[in-house]
Amino acid sequence: MIVTGELDWTDRSVFVTGATGLLGGWLVESLVDRGASVTCLVRDEVPASRFHREGIDAKVTTVRGDLVDGVLLERVLAEREVRTVFHVAAQAIVPVANRNAMSTFDTNIRGTWLLLEASRRSPLVTEIVVASSDKAYGHQPVLPYTEDMPLQGRHPYDVSKACADLITQSFASTWGVPAVITRCGNFFGGGDLNFNRLVPGVIRDVLRGRPPEIRSDGRAVRDYLYVQDGAEAYIALAEALRTDPSLSGRAFNFSVEQPMDVLSVVQRILDAMGTDLVPAVLDSAPNEIAEQYLDASLAREQLGWYPAVGFDEGLRRTIDWYSGHLGSDP
Repeated sequence: MIVTGELDWTDRSVFVTGATGLLGGWLVESLVDRGASVTCLVRDEVPASRFHREGIDAKVTTVRGDLVDGVLLERVLAEREVRTVFHVAAQAIVPVANRNAMSTFDTNIRGTWLLLEASRRSPLVTEIVVASSDKAYGHQPVLPYTEDMPLQGRHPYDVSKACADLITQSFASTWGVPAVITRCGNFFGGGDLNFNRLVPGVIRDVLRGRPPEIRSDGRAVRDYLYVQDGAEAYIALAEALRTDPSLSGRAFNFSVEQPMDVLSVVQRILDAMGTDLVPAVLDSAPNEIAEQYLDASLAREQLGWYPAVGFDEGLRRTIDWYSGHLGSDP
């Protein structure tokens, strides 16, 4: 087993894509707390993001640009003398991918290979962590998902993550690019501004005093991982790769391993918020796989990673964050 959490990040030059997103903000904050010198690629100004709202941006170097600008990526990696890359930027909203697949493919697939190519041409880069997803597995006849299962996503978002995952494996196998892959369930936590996602959407509805709307039929079973546990998983995997370069090209699942159906998650939120509001089940979400959840035993055994927060405590922290930032104003 590789023991992580003991490596020095002080003044280490780190590049993070997707810093204004849910995971990105928490990951950047954790890296800064470890003393890393962090450079973030930011495409759009998102004033409401934790990255800006909580002053994380003041502690890092921000580069304005698009992930599909390969020249920019190569320049930043060279000029900032980057050693570690965390690639978490993506178009991550499934309904958006279903409506506008081309922009999703462009960002999630082309953006990934451009960043990997820039990293291949940057000799100082020694570890790259690329975000895949449990969605990359698609429908499987046996659950939970394990890392040796084929990637067989069928719908636009799922396919984009499967492609990015396989491209990362290709760069590692063909050119020895030092890259590893994360496959996580559904992140939740304070700072998620995509309110069509289940957890923030329900919390906001309750704070507004209206019945929460459930897009699906409520029976879909999913993994839920608190975002700080997710950020620590990414850092643990980067440390493992730094310690053992032979991990390059491998993927790891990260999960609390407590799959829940949508209505159960909603009820736990309603109970925690002390409301008797009744959810409205719309059953309007297309292309939903009935059950998706992960086996994280490989991460436990080889990385020594365990979730430190868990679902219930993470949910309490998440509700507290939105209560403080949204209040009850209409």
